[in-house]
Amino acid sequence: MNLKSNKYFFEIQDYLMILLGTLLYGFGFNGFILSNEIITGGLSGICALIYFASGQLIPVSISYFVINIILLAVALKILGLKFLLKTIFGVFSLSASLSLFEMLLTEPIIKNEPFMSIIIGGCLCGAGLGLVFSANGSTGGTDIIGAIVNKYKDISIGRALLFCDFFIIGSSYVLFHDVEKIVFGFVEMVISNYLLDWVMNGNRQSVQFLIFSQKHDEIVERILHDIGRGCTILDGTGGYSKRPVKVVVLLAKKSESAAIFRLVKSIDHNAFISQSIVRGVYGEGFDPIKG
Repeated sequence: MNLKSNKYFFEIQDYLMILLGTLLYGFGFNGFILSNEIITGGLSGICALIYFASGQLIPVSISYFVINIILLAVALKILGLKFLLKTIFGVFSLSASLSLFEMLLTEPIIKNEPFMSIIIGGCLCGAGLGLVFSANGSTGGTDIIGAIVNKYKDISIGRALLFCDFFIIGSSYVLFHDVEKIVFGFVEMVISNYLLDWVMNGNRQSVQFLIFSQKHDEIVERILHDIGRGCTILDGTGGYSKRPVKVVVLLAKKSESAAIFRLVKSIDHNAFISQSIVRGVYGEGFDPIKG
């Protein structure tokens, strides 16, 4: 697989992750949260307020889609066209997912267990959003605000959304006059945001490789063209043999580790490889430098 086809592969992979994430969110939101009359944070929470305030006449999927049309203009100006394309896909995908599960799930999946429902629903929604953001996409709504803050400040998306969620969930008291529902909403918010950050950090985790091999030139050439990652060659000296040795230093995403191991093994079975987890990698091909 060359560099160009590798790029297209990861683009397709991103859109599939966004699709999977929105399906998880739609299922968790309708099957465990909305059906128990629990208001969550984000734009979906605002749309849920509209849904119940209108006597269930305005579906969440409809209001969600309409409001996002306005917010997409903001995303275009600040976050750029590439972000917008995936956001449009995310908005359409999530609107369709919400509409689908609105028809399929008219009652709570777990009846008379609201607390268990919000735990499961929060996990599904948080994991779904985590997959979407890991693919550099968005489902629109307050996610756009979180992504903007995350772009310019060293603040996690989950924390950025936390402040918006407090106000939205607290507003549900005007409709239901039920403090218990507000508490359930806050519990769901904490679980969802924790899962969001956990999934994102897991997918974006980077690793460092130190590759010792006599066939270092061939390994570097294949890494550049097959993996699409840059690398550095360092000069070293064997402590025991006192012979000069070349060390290939490579930083990559954790998800690329298996492909790198297979590549090195196919070239040199006697290669020595050290892999370590790095806390953060910033620059081209990784997270943007902040400060």
